[in-house]
Amino acid sequence: MPKPMVGRDARTDASGMTIMVAFLTQNFVPVMFAGLLLFLLSGFPVAFALAATGLSFGFLGMELGLFPDTLFQALPLRVFGIMQNETLLAIPFFTLMGIILERSGMAEDLLETVGQVFGPVRGGLAVAVILVGALLAATTGVVAAAVISMGLISLPIMLRYGYNRTIATGTITASGTLAQAIPPSLVLIVLADQLGRSVGDMYAGALLPAMLLVGSYLLFIVAVAVLRPSWVPPLPPQARIYTEVDGRSGHRSLFVLLLIAAVAGWAWAQNHDALMQAWTGREGPSPGDERVIFSIAIASFVALGLAIINRVSRLGLLSRLAERVTFVLIPPLILIFLVLGTIFLGLATPTEGGAMGAVGALIMAAARRCLSFGLLKQALENATKLSIFVLFILIGSTVFSFTFNAADGHIWVEHLFDKLPGGALGFLIFVNLLVFILGMFIDFFEIAFIVIPLLAPVAEKMGIDLIWFGVILAMNLQTSFLTPPFGFALFYLRSVAAREDYTDKVTGQRIPAVTTAQIYKGSIAFIILQLIMVAVVIAFPGLVTDSVGKKVQVDDAAVMQQLDQLSGDGEASPWGEEEPPAEGEDAQPPADGAAEEPPAQEGGEIDPVKALEEAAKQGKQ
Repeated sequence: MPKPMVGRDARTDASGMTIMVAFLTQNFVPVMFAGLLLFLLSGFPVAFALAATGLSFGFLGMELGLFPDTLFQALPLRVFGIMQNETLLAIPFFTLMGIILERSGMAEDLLETVGQVFGPVRGGLAVAVILVGALLAATTGVVAAAVISMGLISLPIMLRYGYNRTIATGTITASGTLAQAIPPSLVLIVLADQLGRSVGDMYAGALLPAMLLVGSYLLFIVAVAVLRPSWVPPLPPQARIYTEVDGRSGHRSLFVLLLIAAVAGWAWAQNHDALMQAWTGREGPSPGDERVIFSIAIASFVALGLAIINRVSRLGLLSRLAERVTFVLIPPLILIFLVLGTIFLGLATPTEGGAMGAVGALIMAAARRCLSFGLLKQALENATKLSIFVLFILIGSTVFSFTFNAADGHIWVEHLFDKLPGGALGFLIFVNLLVFILGMFIDFFEIAFIVIPLLAPVAEKMGIDLIWFGVILAMNLQTSFLTPPFGFALFYLRSVAAREDYTDKVTGQRIPAVTTAQIYKGSIAFIILQLIMVAVVIAFPGLVTDSVGKKVQVDDAAVMQQLDQLSGDGEASPWGEEEPPAEGEDAQPPADGAAEEPPAQEGGEIDPVKALEEAAKQGKQ
């Protein structure tokens, strides 16, 4: 029986295949994004979804003739290069430091002590939680540890004395997320690596905006205390445990101690240049951050020394509260100076600073008699898990970007953003909206390794300072821990907050359970504050750029003069070729006899790099 449709079917199939191939060829990059989304929605882990997308579309591109067959030959070297990235070594060190400090009970002591200092005033417990959250962020840098510790310790106390539940839960979750914005934040390390910038510069740029964010939290609590005093009641007198025998609170003694320490720090700041010149022989004014760091360190050591003398000699000059505050607060401040101070002063890289911080955390845990094999094992396990998680995502994103860039995906992204109205400002607004929405559903590591490499070239092409861009994104990524439905800080607090009604052990009152809706509602005000802070950083880039160290300016004329001197008073070019005479000048005949040989360098050749260094030194003098 004849089959007249066979040829037509074959032509139809061939035509359909041609159309499909043409469609894939013309829309390879968008289809690749759709494939990544399909892998993610299918439940694959992000690292494997990225790698699978990169490999599958790489082989598809080879079949379509878009890529050469040798596309993946350099991929093993790229993956091996990731493991040689010294910047990312700071992540396990800072994680180890944070977990050791959290497990050693430092958070409990800080919350108890700072709560006693500010507890007698309305909103004092909330202020204490915010300040302790900032201190934990500067020492641990781990959101989970901060939120869980404060949720276990502070939330029952705040509920016991009548705090509004949304204020209490929102303060705890928001304060815990400060670890994402305050150095030594892991987010800042990853962003610096992905943006190709110095971690130290990223830390310096993020410091002032992070402090302003802490200040906005404090102002919000003060406003609540003024407008709704019943929501944030003071700590009752019977709950103040560091009072004197005669009933005094001890705040006056604490104020005097702080005043003495502040005067010592101020005196050092006034004489810092002279002292550094006498000590190191260095002339000229010192950098501002160096002056601040040394002044804070001197003030801390003076306060600690006075407290030690008071305890050893039993003079009774300090109140119980002042002595307690000194011994609890000064060690973390010294650790902060050891880690961040050395990084800002250029004495250590972030990796070296993290290593010193981990050793300092071990020493502090041993001094508190909390160091044990079990604690060390748990800390090492958690640090290893996080490091492996980051490494696998980074490998997957490298495979994905390898194929993506081979398909000229970066050009496609640039053309996509070129169509946005508003120029650089429109780009920043769109990017922040995108990151804010993505933060509701995926982790900040995934955003940093997938989205940021696509956006960084566009930002740099638009003339946006990448340190400023990174700090803006870090402030925005902080909201990803608070935004429902997948805000991790909300889940951390939910895991330790009471799910059922319970009887308070101190007052004997029946305390209702904390609902998930109350936790979500409490985060709204702080999300708004964070978004306002993002807008402030966008509007005032000097908050970031003015804090970053200025680049060394090299005088080009001095460089060329130095090169001419090294090449024999300009008679021979340092690059081995004769320079043509300037326009309008006659070429000079060579002098009689052989030309004078230039100064010999190692190997008989002039080292241009050394010449540049010497010229730069001359420019500084």
